[in-house]
Amino acid sequence: MIDVDWNKLATTTIKVELARSGIGYEELIRRLEEIGVHESYTGIAAKINRGTFSFAFFMQCMKALNKTKVTLD
Repeated sequence: MIDVDWNKLATTTIKVELARSGIGYEELIRRLEEIGVHESYTGIAAKINRGTFSFAFFMQCMKALNKTKVTLD
């Protein structure tokens, strides 16, 4: 049986997509605001660093990053 730390995988995935886009948390917050999602810097950082965000939040971030495909490797 493979032991997977799903929270760590979630954190890594979103951080990789941010890095690929060259976007930090401040810019992510601005882009989320544009699509009607209101989050503070502290809230965003805590969610992403814990890896305990909802799939809805993940989709909102991907929309804000203009990502239409994400690879889970």
